[in-house]
Amino acid sequence: MKSSRRRFMKMAGIAALGFGVQPAIKAVAPAASDGHGTAMAFQKGPKALAAIQWGMVIDTRRFHGPEDLEPMIEACHKEHNVPHFNEVRHEIKWIWETHYHNAFPNNPHPYLSEEAEHRPYLVMCNHCENPPCVRACPTKATFKRESDGIVIMDMHRCIGCRFCMAACPYGSRSFNFKDPRLGLDEKEMNLKYPTRMKGVVEKCNFCAERLAEGRMPACVEASEGALVFGDLKDPDSEVRHMLRENFTIRRKQNLGTEPCVYYIV
Repeated sequence: MKSSRRRFMKMAGIAALGFGVQPAIKAVAPAASDGHGTAMAFQKGPKALAAIQWGMVIDTRRFHGPEDLEPMIEACHKEHNVPHFNEVRHEIKWIWETHYHNAFPNNPHPYLSEEAEHRPYLVMCNHCENPPCVRACPTKATFKRESDGIVIMDMHRCIGCRFCMAACPYGSRSFNFKDPRLGLDEKEMNLKYPTRMKGVVEKCNFCAERLAEGRMPACVEASEGALVFGDLKDPDSEVRHMLRENFTIRRKQNLGTEPCVYYIV
């Protein structure tokens, strides 16, 4: 018990340093507003895709059961070596299926169609334009890239304080209570993407490593057109065409986080 309390106090002290003594934090962990020089930065190739603010439109009308979402979830988790654990408390999720009322608790509609209410909904990190997780992180392990608006993580910089998880109103982050390598099949690992260690937080990164190579996110490629990805600031982009032509909603948009994932319901 005393040992656990000492560890807690040590962690709390480090976190307090992050909020109260910014120059000290900058000395040991320089700000990485655009990912340059960090362990999770992805070198851009000549065909790299660029945007001012990446965003996504999910056409939920294309999904009729959980099996329709499995290809996208599997593609994402295999691409990023997301571990699989049978225990729910150890579960790591980058993208997952949930119920309408869990995805949109602040959009009550007494006359919502039964079909829309009971179809499966795909959720992930919303890559908010005003991300509270970034403000909460004391070591700048999670930051918003200035170049394209992606909220990304340097998991080598994460101290496991989980302040970002508490700040995220979408539950989009997972903590590695166990060594994530134990939940991976070595034969199926993607050797191009780094594995993580126990005690760090992780989440969806909008496939920043694929964008750097000129490829669309893995879930988008696996969606057969149900997920559309592009630059929200470009009026001629496909996502903007989708937003103009369809009524969309966002998760908990009343909080002012400005999520960049839109849903056609």
